[in-house]
Amino acid sequence: MKWTKLGRVYTPRSQHPKLATHASNPLAIPLGGDSFAVFFSGRDEQNRSSVGRVDIDIVNRRVLAEYDQPVFVHGDPGTFYEAGVSIGNCYAVGDTRYVLFMGWQAPAGEHWRGEIGRLRLEHDLTMSLADSTPLLGLTDDDPISLSYPWVRDGADGFEMWYGSTLSWDAGNDEMIHIIKYAWSPDGVAWQRAAGPAVPWQIGEAQAFSRPAVLELGGALHMWFSYRSGSGETYRIGHAVSEDAGPWRRDPAGDLGVSETGWDADMVEYPFVFSHQNQILMLYNGNGYGESGFGMAVLERP
Repeated sequence: MKWTKLGRVYTPRSQHPKLATHASNPLAIPLGGDSFAVFFSGRDEQNRSSVGRVDIDIVNRRVLAEYDQPVFVHGDPGTFYEAGVSIGNCYAVGDTRYVLFMGWQAPAGEHWRGEIGRLRLEHDLTMSLADSTPLLGLTDDDPISLSYPWVRDGADGFEMWYGSTLSWDAGNDEMIHIIKYAWSPDGVAWQRAAGPAVPWQIGEAQAFSRPAVLELGGALHMWFSYRSGSGETYRIGHAVSEDAGPWRRDPAGDLGVSETGWDADMVEYPFVFSHQNQILMLYNGNGYGESGFGMAVLERP
């Protein structure tokens, strides 16, 4: 399989101070026909992220509407999302839809860290905080920092893939941040599996973020951001899980940087979804989303 890039779709240009820069972590919600609401994480001058929105014609890659006001703003001091909200994906429990997010904390004199929370997505596409405490917080199993969750409604309950930090520095000036797995019968109480879900290796792939999982041809496919630890910026990698077996890396589905332009320095934060029998990816480029987001289409044999 191979991705064909379709170009940049949106460059952030809101005048609101909470959305002054960036359109990171795009999340597409269908509105009907070819129209999608794309939520993203924009930043203020202190790099605190809040949720913005733009409506897109996904086929013609045309902006239909921009919203200058943030949909949801980061929390007050002392909350688990005081330093920012970086969104993951959307899933439904009964008639209620939730958007998962990484809540950033930046305590004075300490390293930043993250925990996982959820927002309630209303029928009018407004958002509100679903829980005042993290849905997935730090524990003995995940003691340092958590990030970017993706939830899938499986046959026997809900499955989650999320990021967990093992070390801030592996000795090569790069963190070890792996993708782990959790399961829930109701989408609320989660049981975490031990160990990594996706293989990692120092110097090759040791800093993962924002998994996106899709079932294709009877197998599960995952795309994610990763850094090698050898000095490269983010790239988008691919892994496969066949017959409910372990995940294996499959570079044939990776997405790399372009030779020039808005995504020539890095590519990251994929969101993969289907529309009109095509598999599409929204993703960020240079500057962790400062240059906006673009789209690619998967060419399958």
